[in-house]
Amino acid sequence: MRRVGILGGMGPEATVLLMQKLLAAVPAADDADHVPLIVDQNPQVPSRIRFLLERGGEDPGPVLAGMARRLEQAGAEALAMPCNTAHHFAPAIRAATRLPFLDMVALSVDRAARLAGKGGRVGILASPAVQKVALFEGPFAAAGLTPEYPEDQAALLAAIRRIKAEGPAEDARNTLRAASRDLLARGAQVQMIACTEFSLIADSVAEGAQVFDTLDVLVEAIREFAIGNSAKKRQAAG
Repeated sequence: MRRVGILGGMGPEATVLLMQKLLAAVPAADDADHVPLIVDQNPQVPSRIRFLLERGGEDPGPVLAGMARRLEQAGAEALAMPCNTAHHFAPAIRAATRLPFLDMVALSVDRAARLAGKGGRVGILASPAVQKVALFEGPFAAAGLTPEYPEDQAALLAAIRRIKAEGPAEDARNTLRAASRDLLARGAQVQMIACTEFSLIADSVAEGAQVFDTLDVLVEAIREFAIGNSAKKRQAAG
């Protein structure tokens, strides 16, 4: 079984949620059946929102690169990062290490393309920074998809900040539901939870929307990387 390094802390609850989802995703009879992880839970990664939206604060890229190097030195065989916005800095992570990077953005675009089909419109429930840096635009264009963003981006940012401060508050749930309804009304039935703070309230979406969580996509990729070859070998031996 192969060990995966997690660049975490963005935010801390989202990293814990990733680990919980990964535990639930692995059929295990004993401790040793679970995926081995090395987790750098680093809440001191500079604010992605402050750097990308407000044009202030420290560049998160060098800090993330340093985390990647430490995880490689600690014995990780691949890297994963449960934060969509931080994938803007993926080039710095890839340049810092020889390890494969399980890219949540690329994996989620593949999932969206399968669900929406070529020419489909896909709603993106994410931090406003994701739209500002056009994180999904290039991969969506290559897949023949059109991204749709909720109109009230300020409300989404406020909900993210509320979740970081207080956890999954009811008003944040209401904000996410309203944004999902907005997307649905504009023809984006397929929607993606593309903020791991929203993963904590992913059940608070509009009725009738076909929603998937990018965090779940990453969990599947981690599980497949860690145990996929081992499972195939066991099946062949059996």
